Amino acid sequence: MTSIAIVTGASSGIGAATARRLAAEGFHVVAAARRAERLDTLVKEITSAGGEATAVTCDVTSDESVTGLAAAVGELGRPVTVLVNNAGGARGLDPVETGSIADWQWMFDVNVLGTVRVTQAFLPALDASGAGTVVVLSSTAGLIVYEGGGGYSAAKHAQTAVAETLRLELSGRPIRVIEIDPGMVRTEEFGLTRFDGDAQKAEAAYAGVAEPLVADDIADCIAWTVTRPHHVNVDRIVVRPIAQAAQHKVHRVF
Repeated sequence: MTSIAIVTGASSGIGAATARRLAAEGFHVVAAARRAERLDTLVKEITSAGGEATAVTCDVTSDESVTGLAAAVGELGRPVTVLVNNAGGARGLDPVETGSIADWQWMFDVNVLGTVRVTQAFLPALDASGAGTVVVLSSTAGLIVYEGGGGYSAAKHAQTAVAETLRLELSGRPIRVIEIDPGMVRTEEFGLTRFDGDAQKAEAAYAGVAEPLVADDIADCIAWTVTRPHHVNVDRIVVRPIAQAAQHKVHRVF
């Protein structure tokens, strides 16, 4: 029986790319996100290519919504072997001194508490499968800070702490925990969300960078880790474009 891989934040960007890739790898993908219309389009694309997928509308900041996601997955009657905690995002690039508390709250709710909420909901099923994998999509911002990134870095540092703690706490149980930490990834929505829809500001982040990473690059990393033999736990992958030597060191050509 085909096992289930759940991908949160699957309506665009890395989440959508991951859903496509895991379906191609033979999983029945449950694509979860807030935007039902986009999910339906994604599922039609996957199934038309011969894959298996189900769309479930879900807001990871809502206990009730995540409970509904778990119930919908349970009704499929298949083992759950992979959970990709991809839902997340950044808002603002303000210094700590003037940062919006509402933006900080949103980033913690989505990146940190969303990951905890969804992981708690599916740990029993992952455990029961005998070969579960939890993927936490954090960021290089979860490893090092940068000016203007206080809120996002704080949230991603917390998300990294969740992944590391979970791995310790699940030791001895058949669930591995994998953390993926991308650097500069160009997707259609990350920058727009961060800069409140300002396309010019969103584009400026990639100015002069010939080849930033794209969503498919991260989906490739996720697919590789979850398809290793189950005794192999890839604790962490840090992945950047070649132009980005470090968080603060980016080669740009103008």
